Amino acid sequence: MTWLLVDNSNTRTKFALADESGLSEWRAMMPTAEISEDSLAKLLGSTAFDAAVVASVVPVREAVLLGYLSRRGPAHRLDATSPLGMGIDYPEPSQIGADRLANAVGVMARYGTPAVVVDSGTAVTFDVVSAAPAYCGGAIAPGVSAMTRYLSQATALLPAIELEEPASAIGKTTVQAMQVGAVIGYRGMVRGILEKIKAEMGCDPVIVATGGDAELLAAGLPEIQAVDPDLTLEGIRRVALALRIS
Repeated sequence: MTWLLVDNSNTRTKFALADESGLSEWRAMMPTAEISEDSLAKLLGSTAFDAAVVASVVPVREAVLLGYLSRRGPAHRLDATSPLGMGIDYPEPSQIGADRLANAVGVMARYGTPAVVVDSGTAVTFDVVSAAPAYCGGAIAPGVSAMTRYLSQATALLPAIELEEPASAIGKTTVQAMQVGAVIGYRGMVRGILEKIKAEMGCDPVIVATGGDAELLAAGLPEIQAVDPDLTLEGIRRVALALRIS
């Protein structure tokens, strides 16, 4: 049985095939803004799969995805009612983003619990899974790329920059100074949030990073024990496995 897994995030949408043994090598990606019936037909028209699971945080695009995929076979929308294999210790489960639930499932499956996932993309999210296991909530902050993009758009003299490791904490140019603020400053924020989360958990959880900026972020944060670019997709796959949809 082959499943199509869809991680529909704000900036990019990832597609992957998977089966009971794991994720396959077939992957595809498109800008989320470009998702349409035509673009999906062009991308997926010749791709064979038995069913699909969609984790989406973009309702307008989610509707297009589910509309197209449901004509190809069973299509499941991942949410708090999906078989996650864990409890939910959260007052309004319907408000939890599907990507955050998928990350929680993925980290539980691959690394065990208790755990914290730091997902660094358009936003950076912190998701906490207790030893129970149960999804407990977390934190949300602007992503590092969104933060630097805002600076260039909201100021007259600050340029758009490429994210890279600064050579020094004392920038000698405007670009270097922005890279210090973006990279070193951002790590400081992540470290501070992780310290507070760990103190409230009262334990030493495994901390895993995922998302587009995870490698850069984790390079200066020894608190992060693993970088796993496939964590969200693996969480979606585990939900597909629990559903046994076909």
